[in-house]
Amino acid sequence: MTNANFQSIPTLDYSLAAHPDSRAKFVAQLQDVIVNIGFLYLENTPIDKDIVSKLKAQIPHLFALPQKEKDKLRMANSPHFLGYSRLGAELTKGTVDHREQFDFGTPCESTFKLGDPEYWNIYGPSQYPSEELLPGFRSLMETYLTQLQALASDFLRLISEALGLLPDTLDQFYSSDNRMHLSKIVQYPVQPNSQQGVGAHYDSAMLLQASEEHRGLQAQNFRGDWIDVPPKPDTFVINFGRSLEFVTQGVVRATSHRVLAPSLDSKTPRYSVPVDENVLTMPAEILKLRDERGPLPVTESINFSEYAHDVAGKVYLVGRAKSHPDVAERHYPDLFKQLFPDGMPLHGVAY
Repeated sequence: MTNANFQSIPTLDYSLAAHPDSRAKFVAQLQDVIVNIGFLYLENTPIDKDIVSKLKAQIPHLFALPQKEKDKLRMANSPHFLGYSRLGAELTKGTVDHREQFDFGTPCESTFKLGDPEYWNIYGPSQYPSEELLPGFRSLMETYLTQLQALASDFLRLISEALGLLPDTLDQFYSSDNRMHLSKIVQYPVQPNSQQGVGAHYDSAMLLQASEEHRGLQAQNFRGDWIDVPPKPDTFVINFGRSLEFVTQGVVRATSHRVLAPSLDSKTPRYSVPVDENVLTMPAEILKLRDERGPLPVTESINFSEYAHDVAGKVYLVGRAKSHPDVAERHYPDLFKQLFPDGMPLHGVAY
């Protein structure tokens, strides 16, 4: 069993899961990572490498668009929290996050209607630059996200198996209406006055580190040490969030992580493309693994305790509203008044 005070991040070979003779080996490796580390590299996935290469090449052009064109896509236009956020728009633990980003989702039309739970309104279409400004980008991004959605759905079933559950057990937490996968494209510029790209937090992601020359992502072990998660060619970084931790009675490890801004001698920004994702009755042998690992520590990250008493969709909506109060003020006015009784804050508060 891997020590919870890990010093490096393991790499799992996804191709092992495709073959009956090696699937059990992959599931056993995944179980160890789920319980003790909460972070992994995934290699040999079916994601088209040519698509990934073209996407990486487009990202600098996306952020190089004129500011007025980026502002036309600002997130406040969208009740689905999809669109553009300016540099320094959010805080984590009271400190400005030095990142500029676009949020996109897999192709999705809103089915929200009066009387539905308000958090159902987070699903809907993305905002994209025009074809004239960035030829081919929308088609490229939607193809990439659709492929990644298929990978994520299959990986969810592998997680179920690794937890000793039937493969479709975790599917119950999703419906055909809310399987939109959300993605950010993030630029972390060089910052002379702060190391914080984004502060310590818990979320789940399937991350493409799109700047192979830049380190920055770090995960925290039980001792509180920050362990580098450097870019590794042809892999995705996967980590698990608080929602899965609560659903599995703490078996799945949600690991605190952060991103440091590029060093002062860097010539280019850092780019990354993360995709986000009832208590279960867990098998006794899996709960034993949790107990052998020990309780999860309280860290400097925001701890998302709301998952213990509220549905994931509502927790997600509240988190997005806190991060992007301009969206909440325009599209969720009652929630905005509840969260910000003193009016619009100077910054959103991430995580």
